[in-house]
Amino acid sequence: MTGGKIACILSEGFEDSEFRVPYEKLKKEGFQVDVIGTKVGEELEGKGGKERVKTEKAIDGVKADDYQALLIPGGYSPDHLRADDRFVEFVTAFERSKKLIAAVCHGPQILMTAGLVKGRTLTAWSTIQGDLRLAGATVRDQAVVTDGNWVTSRKPEDLAQFSEAIVKSLR
Repeated sequence: MTGGKIACILSEGFEDSEFRVPYEKLKKEGFQVDVIGTKVGEELEGKGGKERVKTEKAIDGVKADDYQALLIPGGYSPDHLRADDRFVEFVTAFERSKKLIAAVCHGPQILMTAGLVKGRTLTAWSTIQGDLRLAGATVRDQAVVTDGNWVTSRKPEDLAQFSEAIVKSLR
């Protein structure tokens, strides 16, 4: 069993399965996954209404140094998060320390807002791919792309491969 702490940043309207599938895989592999939002105890609902998740930590009370990796589920959540400089700085701190960043679907939006995608190779939901290219990224339309400390994925159908790639990168 592996161990360590994973930060998962989340806001209202996250894609239900893009949170649940990697979250469960990481827990099964022995990782502690902290759900981080704007405040502790906030109940967030997935955009499909299948998941309700309570935040365990507030962004003001966490540091990237406390975690081994960052998970960014898609849906509407990344768009909400990237409007908050605290989350953008949190993501940037993971990149500065070259810790694993795993983002799926719309997750790379916050990487783009942080100015991190230029020169990187990644994937995302189809409508985000063009934005990433315009921001200077090389985009691959495939289930999972690993580029250095980044693991990215496109959509719910890719989640098994995405979750496996995260665990592989953490080992």
